[in-house]
Amino acid sequence: MAKNIQEDKQQENNTGPLFALVTGASRGLGKAFATELAKQNINLLLVALPGDGLPELCGSLKKEYNIKCDYFETDLTEKNSIADLIKWALSGFRINILINNAGMGGSREFVTAETEYLENMIALNIRALTLITHQLLPELKSHKKAWILNVSSIASFSPIGYKTIYSASKVFVQYLTRGLYQELKDTGVFASVVHPGPMATNYQVAERIDCHGVFGKLGLLSPEYVAHRSIKLLFKNKSLIIPGWFNHMCWFVMKTVPIRIRLPIISRRFKKELTDTKQ
Repeated sequence: MAKNIQEDKQQENNTGPLFALVTGASRGLGKAFATELAKQNINLLLVALPGDGLPELCGSLKKEYNIKCDYFETDLTEKNSIADLIKWALSGFRINILINNAGMGGSREFVTAETEYLENMIALNIRALTLITHQLLPELKSHKKAWILNVSSIASFSPIGYKTIYSASKVFVQYLTRGLYQELKDTGVFASVVHPGPMATNYQVAERIDCHGVFGKLGLLSPEYVAHRSIKLLFKNKSLIIPGWFNHMCWFVMKTVPIRIRLPIISRRFKKELTDTKQ
């Protein structure tokens, strides 16, 4: 499929090179997505928070893989920042791949969660992804082939106490993408959603995973594996991506076990996570 993308590039050389735009690209899964695309000789537009190492990452990818790479540093929880990003992205770049990776997680008791925490999660996981997709869709549709990959979570397949807003926000991502997939079937744009499980992307996440013991580590995958698998299946036009055998098993369990049974069991695990991380 990378060969086909390059053929599309050659066909459109008269109007400039094509790019993939990746949000949350400075670390973790976003950085792995950027690296995987660079390995396939795909030019990049990287988006992340200021001061998060984005200029250095962009420079190293350009040097190592001989691609074009530019970056935009911004806070996507701010609505005005999204408008600024879209203006920049459409000002001189041709985009045929969009990867909405930026998001935030964590576990909180809903009643004691800070208002700012709730607002930021909704703004980043839902509003930013929705508006970026909506505003870039005309550009994506202008190409013979284009792809959208939205990052949801295995947590989207069941409500979860103590991850109430997170799991609900990832359901939104899942349903939005599946609806888009249907709407765009008669166009050149393919929409796909990936549901990763646990990934030790930083110290805080690794600490939370450790709280779940053997069960938490069974489904543990590296960001590099998830990115590689996701990009491979995206370019094969697979609309629903669940990387890893254990995550497939979790998906099956959450789809088949009645909610009255699974909800308290899963929620107790995350209540324990909250207790253990406070110690």
